[in-house]
Amino acid sequence: MAVSTKGPVFDLQRFTLSDMKLGLTENKTMKTETPYIHDNFMLFSKEAQRLYHDYAVDMPIIDYHCHLPPEEVAQNKTWENLTQVWLYGDHYKWRQMRTNGVGEHFCTGGASDRQKFDKFAETMPYLLRNPIYHWSHLELARYFDIDDCVLSPETADEIWNRTQAKFEEGISARQLMLDSNVKAVCTTDDPIDSLEHHRAVAADGFAVKMFPTFRPDRAMLPENGGYAEYIEQLAAVSGIEIKSYATLIEALRNRHDFFHEHGCRLSDHGLARAYFAPVTESDAERIFMKALAGKPLSADEDEQFKTALMLEFGRMDAEKGWAKQLHFGALRSANTRKLKEVGPDSGFDSINDLSYAENLARYLDALNAESKLPKTILYNLNPTDNEMLATMLGNFQDGSVAGKMQLGSGWWFLDQKNGMERQIEALSQLGSLSRFVGMLTDSRSFLSYTRHEYFRRVLCNVLGDDMARGLVPRDFDLVGRMVRDICYNNAADYFAFEIC
Repeated sequence: MAVSTKGPVFDLQRFTLSDMKLGLTENKTMKTETPYIHDNFMLFSKEAQRLYHDYAVDMPIIDYHCHLPPEEVAQNKTWENLTQVWLYGDHYKWRQMRTNGVGEHFCTGGASDRQKFDKFAETMPYLLRNPIYHWSHLELARYFDIDDCVLSPETADEIWNRTQAKFEEGISARQLMLDSNVKAVCTTDDPIDSLEHHRAVAADGFAVKMFPTFRPDRAMLPENGGYAEYIEQLAAVSGIEIKSYATLIEALRNRHDFFHEHGCRLSDHGLARAYFAPVTESDAERIFMKALAGKPLSADEDEQFKTALMLEFGRMDAEKGWAKQLHFGALRSANTRKLKEVGPDSGFDSINDLSYAENLARYLDALNAESKLPKTILYNLNPTDNEMLATMLGNFQDGSVAGKMQLGSGWWFLDQKNGMERQIEALSQLGSLSRFVGMLTDSRSFLSYTRHEYFRRVLCNVLGDDMARGLVPRDFDLVGRMVRDICYNNAADYFAFEIC
């Protein structure tokens, strides 16, 4: 029998059906003979099962990159039904519903919550092998104790009613975080944010720490419109009159200091690619004043302006010991008609294929030459960039911090089984998987902590398969320590949050 060389291999001679606990289904009722989401879900070897259950399952979570609304944590948000917590704002699900012929009325439109849920239930049987099928059923199992049936039109009433009973008992944002064993979350925040909700959560003693993340994208994107108004807001919150490029940097540094005082230890940038075109201070001043006046920048000016700001942001991060996150490769709002109808972040973004290796190297090198290169996490949305970024890391590891330069976890379109495995392979072969700071949710949903479980199962399955094949020692203490470090310990050490 031919055996695939890609991914974990299931050896029929070593395992029985009961070992695997496969979720077989009956076509008519969609009831499972054994639970679809079971203890050994996605763990295809005895070694993987032991690694997961003995070393991974009880590790806490540091969710160091997410898009949870801070006010919902501060207010301890509750929901009335599954649609509200599951489908509101979830562009992953909306994309698949549209693909299945579901109209916008049932995605972002005015249909009732129950109607939207029913349309998603109709879509679910068509999502086999899509990660949403796994994620959704993990969420049903973990938060609603539903593991004995899979979602379909035939089970929609039963699942709606069973989840409704939970909502009537009360499901809150904070309780979901506690139930998920979360120790800290890092939201994504603009420099002009007051951080009032972060202060409120800190003041009331909530066990889960919520820290801000400094994301200054709007300061470097005059092409998006409303730039002068944004600069006015930045001036107001910083108390610094912004009348030059130098005062722009002063105001941004003021907010950087403010974020640090509130526990921020990470910055974040969403970039189509890396930018690098050195610019003099006088040219930076000229370009900024042109942007402030609402005049369009040339391609060269745009590159210079973004380079100047990104270098300043890197210096700020290095001075405070922060980690810088660089997210590359999104092609955003490709469908302009839908952008006008339903707005951004509604499921009309995709993977870009721009080349940026040389500019990234020059950017990192410029900061490194000044001894101002911060801890850095590089995320790619295009999987073809895995090996490029994994090798780029090695150029700038300097021995000052273990794993100073990080290859970020599978992100957005890549935070699924294949994307995670490819990231693990690239980092393993070209860097140090043992120093990886692990998974994050990158989500607006309080149910998405199951993505940490999903990643941990994938990780343990990869390592368990290696143990079974003899590719790594059959030493559970050695490999188990690696699992625990990737799940939690590395992130705790790398970010040095005050979470005790």
